[in-house]
Amino acid sequence: MAETNLQVLLRRRPKGEPVPEDFEIVETPVPVPAAGEVLVRARFLSLDPYMRGRMSEAKSYAKPVALGAVMEGQTVGEVVASNAPGFAPGDTVLGGFGWQRFSCASPARLFRIDPAEAPLSASLGVLGMPGLTAWVGLEDIGLPKPGETLVVSAASGAVGQVVGQLGKIRGCTVIGIAGGPEKCRFVTEELGFDACLDHRGDLNAQLDATCPEGIDIYWENVGGAVQAAVFPRFRDFGRMVMCGVISQYNTVEGADSFGGPPGPNLGAVVRKRLRIQGFIVSDNGWPRYGQFRQEMLGHMAAGMMQWREDVVEGLRNAPAAFIGLLKGANFGKLVVKID
Repeated sequence: MAETNLQVLLRRRPKGEPVPEDFEIVETPVPVPAAGEVLVRARFLSLDPYMRGRMSEAKSYAKPVALGAVMEGQTVGEVVASNAPGFAPGDTVLGGFGWQRFSCASPARLFRIDPAEAPLSASLGVLGMPGLTAWVGLEDIGLPKPGETLVVSAASGAVGQVVGQLGKIRGCTVIGIAGGPEKCRFVTEELGFDACLDHRGDLNAQLDATCPEGIDIYWENVGGAVQAAVFPRFRDFGRMVMCGVISQYNTVEGADSFGGPPGPNLGAVVRKRLRIQGFIVSDNGWPRYGQFRQEMLGHMAAGMMQWREDVVEGLRNAPAAFIGLLKGANFGKLVVKID
């Protein structure tokens, strides 16, 4: 039987938490690359929290996924056919091709990678968009200095684990925040953070004990109650790197889905001369991908960069895995092994 293109489509827009019925799984013919395009077979798909925003029609920095269209996502795989100069069958490439087995793309959307440098799936995590996000946000907004205190929420996740390790490399005291003792142990024992706080406990008391002199940099992945606990502890000239607020992605009216307060009083931004800045890695990150990748490969070779992946087998299981991601069910970078 001829091979088909397995795809996951957006069937309807979620109201609150996504459910399996919001997705549709179909099999279609394998596409044929046009002139100037290559056909790529995906081996791994990255699942990331930002995808929840693409399922909504709310105004954002990028267009939503159209109903009936393939869900957006970055993949890594190999070229199986090429009508583009400079690419040949067998080349390994990183790009953004959606929740599907095959896709056609122009070379402008491709990064050729060497599969001998690291496991293929690492190019979707520590060497991919999450790692680049951590690197760009910390360098451009966090501005870490030796001796400063960096607090990282969702510290065991795809972005958080890289942020904290880069902070240690740059001489900071790094405090992670994660959910549950297993994740906290991973953050300290394997990633090398100085401490990790369980947000399911008394986070205020834990912050008082571990950050008695205050916080210089806060990497925000969560929002809500976690942000409210961290914010009053900023030192003068502190920096908050706004990467995401996963506790609010599934809410209908903007409340904290983790049961926390609506957020801190931002009046202290003026008094403490704080810097709070959001960013999107696509703004200026990808032109620096080569520089980022070489630095990270050096850290990995020196044993200074660890990572953990949560691998889901089979593209048909992507919707359930994504729903779990938004609830914190994954442990490490969530990727789908396509076949």
